[in-house]
Amino acid sequence: MSPAPGSIIRIESYKHDHSLHRIWDKTTLIHTSDAVVIGGNDRVKVTESDGREWRTREPAICTFGRGQWFNTIAMIRDDGIYYYCNIGSPFSLKGNLLSYIDYDLDVKVFPDMTYTILDEEEFLLHGKQMNYPPVVVERVQGALREVLDWVRARRGPFQNGFVQRWYERYLSVRVDEE
Repeated sequence: MSPAPGSIIRIESYKHDHSLHRIWDKTTLIHTSDAVVIGGNDRVKVTESDGREWRTREPAICTFGRGQWFNTIAMIRDDGIYYYCNIGSPFSLKGNLLSYIDYDLDVKVFPDMTYTILDEEEFLLHGKQMNYPPVVVERVQGALREVLDWVRARRGPFQNGFVQRWYERYLSVRVDEE
């Protein structure tokens, strides 16, 4: 059974070799269904694999589609909404822990819906180091194409009003995240 809206979940990402990559300490669950899990956070503590800690600078809406090989973090800034799309395995939500494998590639999307693909070299390097199976490489490349298609079509979290609607819901269900 999934936690209820308003519950605090922890998000953990791992690398293909199961080593810890990054932890988002507290995210408020906004919505969960058979299709998607949506959470929100603001100035949340993030811990890197080397132990370094930092806090996010702005409110964010995180979207995890069930079975999808990517997730999105929509960062709400004064000059618009920026998206950070992690290409990674489908997530697992067990109790109050959401986890997935991060496969290096990322897409940064700007408020005008232009984008930049990040960490292609890291994906190639880790693919060799961790021996990514061909099926994983195919899924990652397919997810990258899917994200770019969604951005161009303004689909899912990229559609006009999506982030604002879920941010309002986040404000109504969140508890103090400090």
